Amino acid sequence: MAERIAEEKINQIRQSVDIVEIISEYVQLKKQGRNYFGLCPFHGENSPSFSVSSDKQIYHCFGCGAGGNVFSFLMELEGISFLEAAIKLAEKANIDLQVNFSVNGKGKSVSPELQSMLDAHELLNKFYHHLLVNTKDGQHALEYLLKRGFTRESIDKFQIGYSLNSWDFVYKFLTKRDFSPELMEKAGLIIKRERDGTYFDRFRDRIMFPIFDRNGNTIAFSGRSLGAEEPKYLNSPETVIFNKSKILYNFHLAKPSIRKLQQAVLFEGFADVIAADRSGVENGIATMGTSLTDEHITLIRQNTQSITICFDSDKAGIEAAFRAGNMLIDAGCTIKVAMMSDGLDPDEYIKKNGHEKFRNEVIGASLTWMAFKFLYFRRGKNLQIEGDRLAYIETILKEISKLTKAVEKDHYLRQLASEFSISLDALQQQLKQIFFSEKRNSNGQNQPINKPSVMVKQVNKLKPAHYTAERRLIAHMLRNRDTAYKVQDLLQGNTFNLDEHQAIITYLIGFYEDHMNPDSSAFLTYIQDENLRRIVADIEMMSVNDELSNQELTDYIKQVLNYQKLLKIKEKEVEQKEAERQSDFKKAAAIGIEIIQLRKSL
Repeated sequence: MAERIAEEKINQIRQSVDIVEIISEYVQLKKQGRNYFGLCPFHGENSPSFSVSSDKQIYHCFGCGAGGNVFSFLMELEGISFLEAAIKLAEKANIDLQVNFSVNGKGKSVSPELQSMLDAHELLNKFYHHLLVNTKDGQHALEYLLKRGFTRESIDKFQIGYSLNSWDFVYKFLTKRDFSPELMEKAGLIIKRERDGTYFDRFRDRIMFPIFDRNGNTIAFSGRSLGAEEPKYLNSPETVIFNKSKILYNFHLAKPSIRKLQQAVLFEGFADVIAADRSGVENGIATMGTSLTDEHITLIRQNTQSITICFDSDKAGIEAAFRAGNMLIDAGCTIKVAMMSDGLDPDEYIKKNGHEKFRNEVIGASLTWMAFKFLYFRRGKNLQIEGDRLAYIETILKEISKLTKAVEKDHYLRQLASEFSISLDALQQQLKQIFFSEKRNSNGQNQPINKPSVMVKQVNKLKPAHYTAERRLIAHMLRNRDTAYKVQDLLQGNTFNLDEHQAIITYLIGFYEDHMNPDSSAFLTYIQDENLRRIVADIEMMSVNDELSNQELTDYIKQVLNYQKLLKIKEKEVEQKEAERQSDFKKAAAIGIEIIQLRKSL
């Protein structure tokens, strides 16, 4: 097996893919001037500080410092190696690498064990689906689904299947195809009996719903009983290929629709996603029987910032929607909440009221996040009772105070004033009191312990002259090969003062030995150190003059060389004071002369 890709192939890949197009698959980008901006996928933020340069084929985040080229973007975001990133990009560019790598169908290198687990799941997924739609054994399961409103189109789209009513069919089916029983047990497909060490199938006589990862690989199953058998749903256990906190059901199918509509609809379970899809809501996704996690939110935010939450309308569903909404709001998303009557879940609502009503009167009529909070906070309160009414108004005013747009604040204040026949002036006055009270608390000792930390941007902090000079020199050296060699000559054997800066120009001179023309993206591939790549990406985003005048170049070199002299002066001043302390005035005078000479040379 080859372990390296030829450099000419790497160059071909880099020149064939556009970093803007690749990153746009993960981040919403908007063009501003020459560059594209969006929310950084590497850290949570509410305002875009993530910049992508089409000209230079690099990216940089001014918030967290992440930066690099198209290879490093995939490596950092997906946690893959350079080799895996190169294979993935080669597939997108239809470039034949003319080598044989041990990878799965999505370009990601995996161990033989993991590949075996994926292959077994994919094989069973196709077999279960075949049993359901093409055999007499699956006829009763197919009729069951059709009676419950499933269509053949939906069954095929979601690859729904059926597992035979057998204790060991899957075990025999897989072992005959040389799949290791021990490994299939780890994959969650079969179970080992403690009493005699034999194996039996996990799923028997159930409707099988395959679960896919973001790339469309089958990684788990959920089996629904056909009758009263418990549990109603039997799910695969978590394995090395299936982690519920990272998986969103239907994401691989919904992603094109999410990106097209710039909106995702978040459901609680896969049955609701499938039912909604039959109603024409194709941008639906769902968590896998777990609460929303930071990993889920990161995956969603890479594709859209607008989410409609459509959970069950019972007490538990409303509470779950409130928790999920708060997490999404904190992550900078725009939220709406779809509400259904009579405590129904989406699947039940569609069966009762039809597809059109669900699309128009539930999804289409979703509440804003603030409107949902009006309903959420009045639950359990009797607004005819004065105490409950005043407590509710106080709570809503606190929520309104968190709004950032003046028009929104005014709208909801008027709504509150109209509902309870209170003067708008009185509500505005109380809102001001809440605002100043919250401000005092945030500045005093009552600041919440769990207040999220704020990432302080250091880009505008005043830097020493030598630091700025070195960065500007590197910026010009990255743009012009001749400038790089000229700077090296002017330094006359001296080095940059910051180790990172010196390492970068050492790499750069080596790069120019093999490359006649500047190429930011190629240079970032040439550098192996991730921290140095980030610094280079940051420097590349600096605004510098197109032409470097001789005077400007001389000034920068002087600042670099002067820093060592300034350090020497400080060192001599300490020596002088020590000589004076010891009453060695002759030595102190001699040191004073050295200091004067050093200052003259600045």
